[in-house]
Amino acid sequence: MAGSPAPDQVAIHRLIDANLDRAREGLRVLEDWCRFALERGDLVVRTKDLRHRLGQRHADHYKLARRTATDPSTGLGHPAQEQRRTPGQVIGANAARVQEALRVIEEFARAGDPELAQDAAAIRYLLYDLEVELLQAPERAACPAPATAPTPGTAPAASRRQRLADCSLYLVTAPVPDLAGVVEAALQGGVRLVQYRAKEGTPGLDDLRRLQEALVLRDLCRRHGALFLVNDRIDLALAVEADGVHLGQGDLPVALARRLLGPDRLIGRSTHALEQLEQAVDDGCDYVGVGPVMATPTKPGREPVGLAYVRQAAAQSAIPFFAIGGLTAEHLPAVLAAGARRVAVVRAVIEAADPAAAARHLLDQLEAGGPAGSEAHLALKQQEIPA
Repeated sequence: MAGSPAPDQVAIHRLIDANLDRAREGLRVLEDWCRFALERGDLVVRTKDLRHRLGQRHADHYKLARRTATDPSTGLGHPAQEQRRTPGQVIGANAARVQEALRVIEEFARAGDPELAQDAAAIRYLLYDLEVELLQAPERAACPAPATAPTPGTAPAASRRQRLADCSLYLVTAPVPDLAGVVEAALQGGVRLVQYRAKEGTPGLDDLRRLQEALVLRDLCRRHGALFLVNDRIDLALAVEADGVHLGQGDLPVALARRLLGPDRLIGRSTHALEQLEQAVDDGCDYVGVGPVMATPTKPGREPVGLAYVRQAAAQSAIPFFAIGGLTAEHLPAVLAAGARRVAVVRAVIEAADPAAAARHLLDQLEAGGPAGSEAHLALKQQEIPA
């Protein structure tokens, strides 16, 4: 019949419908635990908000594709379900169920329903931290708090590092009109790691303005499940409860920064040579920037390191690294061929006419390992970037 969806589209709609149901059901389990066992209204609100966000995306065409009666897997269980003896095991299993369902939605909705895919990714990242809070929170009625509480920040730090490892695109800000609008668009495009960079000497930018901008960007990042870091300023990072800081070679030593920030926040470091990368690893950094690959106006006067250092980092770095420095979508094939799997950008997104589309395009290339191209094409790109 004219206008009927193709069979594979119907299958995708059924798949998305099933996983929306799984995710919403799992969130309801978590929500009721927050309400009746923890008596934590703040956690109830956060869990309910995630469930309602998915409900708003559960369009009729997904529900109409449902074929429960003919689904051979309907009602199937697994022996592992019988092993859930404690509330913690139930919470962990349902959080994992939601995260897995969201990942499936994210993958299959990307082409036909990008807004659903973006929301699924954002909720999945938000759930990482929420799960930790649920597992650490003592039951009000049944269980007193443990005599020895978990080390503050230990689990959130693990969650942050897990999220960092999942990030392939790192957005570093620059002063532009409507910075909040640009960053929000980039987040809508899939960015899940943002650094607020507002250097001294920027016209019209004092510490009060920096604080205000950082608070706005932090809230946007939290809404989208993204990590939020501050460049250089440990005091500002602490003031806005950022997820961490990024330090240059001339900034405070990492050991001092860790003492001030505590164990649960991320610390990144700019590096321009292999010995600096090795020192950053020894110092306990969570990630490094590798660059500048190209000459860039954000680092005037600094010579680009080219692809040779990227290759060294790919071969030897024990922590995540982000290639950075003047990179655009056109440079990604050569950077990926050199072994990078993560990049940091400024102007490629901040100054784009459509920041969301620019972010999506970069992410698509990164997730695909770079667009397929001829050897001649890659060789041309490598000529553009110093070897």
